[in-house]
Amino acid sequence: MTRVAAIDCGTNSIRLLVADAQPETGELVDLDRRMKIVRLGQGVDRTGRLAPEALERTFAACREYAAVIKEHGAERVRFVATSASRDAENRDEFVGGVLDILGVEPEVITGDQEAAYSFTGATKELGPADGDSYLVVDIGGGSTEFVVGDDQVRAARSVDIGCVRLTERHLVRDGVVSDPPTEPQITAIRADIEAALDLAEQTVPLREARTLVGLAGSVTTVAAIALGLTEYDSAAIHHSVIRYDQVQEITTRLLHATHAQRAAIPVMHPGRVDVIGAGALVLLAIMERTGAQEVVVSEHDILDGIAWAAATAG
Repeated sequence: MTRVAAIDCGTNSIRLLVADAQPETGELVDLDRRMKIVRLGQGVDRTGRLAPEALERTFAACREYAAVIKEHGAERVRFVATSASRDAENRDEFVGGVLDILGVEPEVITGDQEAAYSFTGATKELGPADGDSYLVVDIGGGSTEFVVGDDQVRAARSVDIGCVRLTERHLVRDGVVSDPPTEPQITAIRADIEAALDLAEQTVPLREARTLVGLAGSVTTVAAIALGLTEYDSAAIHHSVIRYDQVQEITTRLLHATHAQRAAIPVMHPGRVDVIGAGALVLLAIMERTGAQEVVVSEHDILDGIAWAAATAG
């Protein structure tokens, strides 16, 4: 057994998993799993740079995580940074700050690497696809990863559609988010998503797999709403199956709700209130493109894949 710490720093959130890994049995036992919304990708799509306040929020979370890692005595630590830090001109500032706080250099991974980690984390518990294949979709803040595979990845593609990027691109005017979005704004988001799906489909056979597996906060939040939860319950959400008609109804409701109405949903994290509509629309468009009538929701994703990579590294 190896005690590992995995950190996934995305465009919207930074997450930590400390776990005991047993590669021989494929068992990953959680000791501590937590998430903070830091919005590292704030303004990156517009400016090409990580904002000073976004960096400070992220570094504050890193300091908290460093204390947790020390408390649990993790033997190996792996820090993976995704979409926002790939795009930023000043990513060296980010890398240096993380190294100072955690003693490890963040790996600014490619979209294909991100996809492989997500696939491993999402499907390891599900087992072999029994001659079929999985389509894993990881809807993040800045990008969405598409991966098709069975016991291993066969095709993957990362495209630049995510709940934060789409919200900032189409719903923010003079620093204020539309409340609620107008129909032309929703149409513009949908057009971006469809163009990105066309791009993904050049590499990944989106309609081939029989089982659609959805990951990350936009998907789990839609699932929590569909399940009628009064508070967020990871155990109830993990491996739940949500129908297309439920996703369609919830997406429509979210896109036409005001900020206050979305914030009043019991399972809504405050950091997702303004971006959940765009994230839900990405999921809906994927289900329509693939013809999927349901999505298997996984709480295990890229973070678990990073933990496995740390446990099995040379």
